[in-house]
Amino acid sequence: MRDLTDIRREYTQGGLRRQDLPAAPMALFEKWMAQAGDAQLSDPTAMVLATVDEQGFPTQRTVLLKRYDDQGLVFFTNLGSRKAAHIAANSKVSLLFPWHMLDRQVVVIGTAEKLPTAEVLKYFVTRPKESQIAAWVSQQSARISTRALLEAKFAELKQKFASGEVPLPSFWGGYRISIDSIEFWQGGSHRLHDRFLYSRTAEGWQIDRLAP
Repeated sequence: MRDLTDIRREYTQGGLRRQDLPAAPMALFEKWMAQAGDAQLSDPTAMVLATVDEQGFPTQRTVLLKRYDDQGLVFFTNLGSRKAAHIAANSKVSLLFPWHMLDRQVVVIGTAEKLPTAEVLKYFVTRPKESQIAAWVSQQSARISTRALLEAKFAELKQKFASGEVPLPSFWGGYRISIDSIEFWQGGSHRLHDRFLYSRTAEGWQIDRLAP
């Protein structure tokens, strides 16, 4: 077994104090997202989505955040995918934004709800044409024998849609994650990290400091 105990570093990017917290979490999320972009992090909108299957086994994968507001966070995907099957059985999910270069993490726990077709179409038409075609090609999460099958199907559909618009596949859609709780984690020296948890209540948001 390889020993990795000597791999460590100090977290020195700065702290997070209660007096700096807004009353509602999305104002802080927007600030941190903007700072992640300004810092030119690789894929600042990438978030790890965790779902649970019908046997209770968790699965994680990285998806891209496409929109957010006070109603929640939005991503798009193939509705025949494994993640979509998990959500159909259990709509409770978790999201993680791993902004390591800023010594930050954001963890969201919430409920996934399928987006209406009109909202999906509005986004689909903004995608590059090759990405629109790729949505038709892949039966996401299905087992395939070779990459050549994907490439052949992509070439076939690229030719088919060469002179026209690519229609929205019936099996392609999106989800909005409504937030039940959201934690902001800021790394601190000597492992004394700053963690604040916003929990939704009937009256608004409860804010609690968590031990590191």
